[in-house]
Amino acid sequence: MAKERLQKVMASAGVASRRQCEELILAGVVRVNGKVVDTLPTFVDLQSDAITVEGRRLRIPERVYFALHKPKGVICTNRDPQGRKRAIDLVQCPERVFCIGRLDADTTGLIILTNDAELTNQLTHPRYKVPKTYIATVKGRVDAKAVERLKKGIWLAEGKTGKAAVKVLKAGHQESSLEITISQGLNRQVRRMLARVGIPVKSLKRTSIGKLQLRGLGAGRYRLLTKAEVAALQRGPKGPAKATARK
Repeated sequence: MAKERLQKVMASAGVASRRQCEELILAGVVRVNGKVVDTLPTFVDLQSDAITVEGRRLRIPERVYFALHKPKGVICTNRDPQGRKRAIDLVQCPERVFCIGRLDADTTGLIILTNDAELTNQLTHPRYKVPKTYIATVKGRVDAKAVERLKKGIWLAEGKTGKAAVKVLKAGHQESSLEITISQGLNRQVRRMLARVGIPVKSLKRTSIGKLQLRGLGAGRYRLLTKAEVAALQRGPKGPAKATARK
C-alpha cells in the first residue's frame, strides 16, 4: 500500500481536520514507530506503521455522522484552553469526532460532527458551494435597500461575498427576522454581512446545511444521520455518493 502524508492519515482516522493535525505534528505530540515526528511532510502507512497521538494509538475507525443542535455558549473546537463546553462534549460516541466547520459561541443551530475527513473537506471547501441557511433575529425594521445589498454580496476584508438568498420572515418596529442562505464559510460571515449594512443582530441560528435540516432537534440534542442523509451530503451539487453511514 502506498504511503500517505501523516496529517492526511491522522485526519482520515478521525483525529481532527488536516490543518489541526499538522499543528499536532509540529507540536511534537505524534510518534511513528515510537519516534517523535515533528516535521512535514512525513509519509506513513496506517496498516504497517504504529502511529500514536498524545499516547493514543491510531486505528481505522468506523465512520460516524451526527447532527447536533448547538446551544449558545458552546464552542466548535476540539481544544479549548479556557475550558469552555465543546460541541463534542454533547455527543456520546466511542469514536473521536470533530465539527465540520464552526458556529461561533453566540450562534446556535445545526452543526455536523463526524470523523470523516473527506466529507469535512467537501462541505467546507469553497468550490463545492454547499448552501447553509440561517435565521437572524434583528433589532428594528429591516430596510429594503439593506436586503438588496445582502442579496448582491457584501464587501468584507476577504473580498466580496457571493450572492445570498434573503427573505424577510417578520417585519416589526422593535424586532424583525430574516432567513439568509449563503454558500460560503467565512468567519462569522452572516453577522459581519448584517453589521456591514447596519442591521444589529439579536440572535442567529443555522437551520440547514445542504438538504439536512435542524427541524425536530431541541437545543443540545443530537442524532445519527441516516445513510440517505450522508449520501446526499456527499453527493453535494454533483457526483455520486461514496461512503456509508449507520441506519
